[in-house]
Amino acid sequence: MTRAGLVLLAALWAPVALAQPAYTAMCRDVQFPDSVTAAGGDLVLNGLGIRKATLLSIKVYVAGLYLPQKSRDAAGILRSDGRWRLVLRFVRDVGAGDIRDAFQEGFEKTAGDKLAALGPRIEALKARMVDFKTGQSLSFTHDPAAGVLVDVNGAAGPPIEGADFARALLAIWLGAKPPNEDLKTGLLGGACE
Repeated sequence: MTRAGLVLLAALWAPVALAQPAYTAMCRDVQFPDSVTAAGGDLVLNGLGIRKATLLSIKVYVAGLYLPQKSRDAAGILRSDGRWRLVLRFVRDVGAGDIRDAFQEGFEKTAGDKLAALGPRIEALKARMVDFKTGQSLSFTHDPAAGVLVDVNGAAGPPIEGADFARALLAIWLGAKPPNEDLKTGLLGGACE
């Protein structure tokens, strides 16, 4: 190829190369960008963790937590009313009923005496769940001014309001009783295993 041809080829591919997100983290062959823009600002990848279910430790999804700045302090993250995003990328098919049951169980563990007050918002979240196939995603973005935006495979509905809801939701993964301890450890910057 001539020099002019190489220059033309480089010029044509440069915008494509620049448009690709930078991936710095991978777990179970699932890639996550090192940062995202959400809720009016940039967030950095804090960590990745794997949700394991049943006694057989069946892998369900890889989760990535994004925060304004990295932190290993779960209690501090939960006390904050700041911006965050949690992305779940499914590595196996999961039915909507199983997802709804998992949310109900998670909120029962994290909400305490606020469970009744959160009830209508928990039901609104559960109503948005669908059957997830391998490779699909579910994400939650907390914007303190609007609430939690729930994105199901690229389709988002209206935000679910309330700092109390946002805290209880994130505590499902970062609270005292996460679905599995390795998941919490990974989201806080530990190994994704």
